Amino acid sequence: MRVFSFYERAARAFRDHPSLSKVLVVCTVSGGGLAAFSDSKPFQIAHADAGQGDCKKKKVVVLGTGWATTSFLKNLNNPNYDVQVVSPRNYFAFTPLLPSVTNGTVEARSIVEPIRTIVRKKPYVKFEEAECYKIDEKAKKVYCRSSQDTNLAGQEEFTLDYDILVVAIGARPNTFNTPGVEEHAHFLKEVEDAQKLRRSVIDCFERASLPSVSEEEKKKILHFVVVGGGPTGVEFAAEIHDFATEDIAKLYPTVKDFVQITLLEAGDHILNMFDKRITAFAEEKFQRDGINVKTGSMVVKLSDTGISTKERTTGEVSTIPYGMVLWSTGIGTRPVIMNFMKQIGQANRRVLATDEWLRVENCDNVYALGDCATINQRKVMADISAIFRKADKNDTGKLNLKEFHEVMGDICERYPQVDIYLKKNKMKSIADLLKKAQDPNSQSIEIDIEKFKKALAEVDSQMKNLPATAQVAAQQGEYLAKCFNRMEQCEMFPEGPLRMRGEGRHRFHPFRYRHLGQFAPLGGEQTAAELYDWVFYGYSSQWLWYSVYASKLISWRTRVLVVSDWIRRFIFGRDSSRI
Repeated sequence: MRVFSFYERAARAFRDHPSLSKVLVVCTVSGGGLAAFSDSKPFQIAHADAGQGDCKKKKVVVLGTGWATTSFLKNLNNPNYDVQVVSPRNYFAFTPLLPSVTNGTVEARSIVEPIRTIVRKKPYVKFEEAECYKIDEKAKKVYCRSSQDTNLAGQEEFTLDYDILVVAIGARPNTFNTPGVEEHAHFLKEVEDAQKLRRSVIDCFERASLPSVSEEEKKKILHFVVVGGGPTGVEFAAEIHDFATEDIAKLYPTVKDFVQITLLEAGDHILNMFDKRITAFAEEKFQRDGINVKTGSMVVKLSDTGISTKERTTGEVSTIPYGMVLWSTGIGTRPVIMNFMKQIGQANRRVLATDEWLRVENCDNVYALGDCATINQRKVMADISAIFRKADKNDTGKLNLKEFHEVMGDICERYPQVDIYLKKNKMKSIADLLKKAQDPNSQSIEIDIEKFKKALAEVDSQMKNLPATAQVAAQQGEYLAKCFNRMEQCEMFPEGPLRMRGEGRHRFHPFRYRHLGQFAPLGGEQTAAELYDWVFYGYSSQWLWYSVYASKLISWRTRVLVVSDWIRRFIFGRDSSRI
């Protein structure tokens, strides 16, 4: 007898006899009961071997397997989508630990998790290891080619249709068209980059140890140059220094005194996105450690023998020899994104522009998140007159405190930058008015349009784009997944202030980035940390860094592997093999 036979007969009975449409069925099994009530519709039985039926799933194509995509897939819990993930790599990499891979502190395999493992409990998600080389927005197609190395039939090409497209393919290193960088510099964006760097570092020490190499040549070979004073460049310089002083000094005692590390930064300071106290501490520590920090130096050319820099203040150009160069100066646009931006009229931009709900501007059902996109936050002053007009219900030309309090709630919802400034106490005049609005004795105060504009004008002038970090991408992926989970019950209204949207409001809150803090490992078991308004640096922050990064790893497997790598390094030192 089939398992569903009873329920099938009940369903047919309710279908054939409408008078039975309202019925209470009580089944008692082992002393327990099951109550089911049908109000007006017959039961709809879902067989285990049944197809999709009349409900057609929307095809969602997701490009990339980075922070944004992984966060999106982990939080997506709506089986009404048919999700197809396309990426040239079949794993997620915990990129903040890439500098630790370059010197053997952490193994490369410890920071990656196969994407199929992440989605194995979600049968509506499928993965294809391929590279998307073209997006056709009008035809709603993406063109892909396989990324596997094959000597038999060459690369396979295929096309995928989509109803919804999610673009999260990240970015590539930005060379600023500097001559020689592509040919001679190393980058640190992928796991393969970290492994290549690790082999190059070991090669430099092995070559310098050969008996036929002169002292002058040893100085050149063991001169490690880092271009870019951001978090990646600073952390790599610190890792190389620790490797040289803690491990290389024991393994290569004859060449340890020839090691030199130079950090080149075009700006006035390194880590300029951090608090000034952290910047000062990092520069002072690097000076004590013997790391040469040269600020105001812009690289103009890179050859196989030397790196040419131009001093910003004097304009003087000088060339210094090097053994290895890491280029870490920011991110650039991938070719497929550049071609896509030309299609949709965004050719003059650096990355894709989206609205506050991560929808690509000038596109239908296309979302972009992570490093390949930026939110084009709408300015308050663009809508201030309409906002004021809608809020002024009595058409008096002024707002009383009650009306002002109501409209400020809508403004903070539609324009997150206003809410951020209020919480940081940077809009004292508006904050004072909001406090008065809660006082029943202050209702006689009125605000005119000019005061309103003056109070809000400062917000637009200080508005900045979100940083291209893993933290931003992960939060965007989580936000978009929650939107998709509720998409069928919610409607998307056109952009504009809440009071300009006719009958209803946008059912989804605009994306709001919550900055949880940032770390800058500086070597020697010392880390600088900036958490909200608190700044820490020193040895205690290093243990905080360990705990936070261990907790943020994608799975328990990677947590165990990374923690065991850290323990192994403390006991046995770093692995200096070339593998």
